[in-house]
Amino acid sequence: MTKLKKPIYRIQFYNQGEIYELYARNICQSSMLAFIEIENIIFGERTQLLVDPSEEKLKSEFAGVNRTYVPLQAIIRIDEVEKEGKNKILEKSSKTQGNISHFPYPSTPPGKHPENNNPD
Repeated sequence: MTKLKKPIYRIQFYNQGEIYELYARNICQSSMLAFIEIENIIFGERTQLLVDPSEEKLKSEFAGVNRTYVPLQAIIRIDEVEKEGKNKILEKSSKTQGNISHFPYPSTPPGKHPENNNPD
C-alpha cells in the first residue's frame, strides 16, 4: 500500500504593497465571506548557513499564528506543488507583476460621478 502524501500549496497574495509567497499544508474557503483560510504554513529549517531576510521576516510575522485569513481580492494565485520551497516577499513592480492585473471595479459608487459633485 502506498501512503497518500498530504498536498502542499503555494499561495501568492498582495500584502501592503508587497507580494507574499507562502507554502502551506491546508487552504480552504473561509466561513467569513470573501476570505481564504491558510493554515499549517511550512517554514524551512534554520540549519542553513545563508539566511534569507524575507523568509525570516515572514517567520517572525507568522510566529504563533495557527491560521491566517487573506481577502479573496488579494489572492494572485494558488498552486498545488510537489514539494515546498522558500517562503518569500517580493516587491510589487512591473518586473514581478508580469501580466497580473487587478480585477476592475468602479472607484466611485454607481450614480455618483466626481463631475456631478458641484456644491451649487
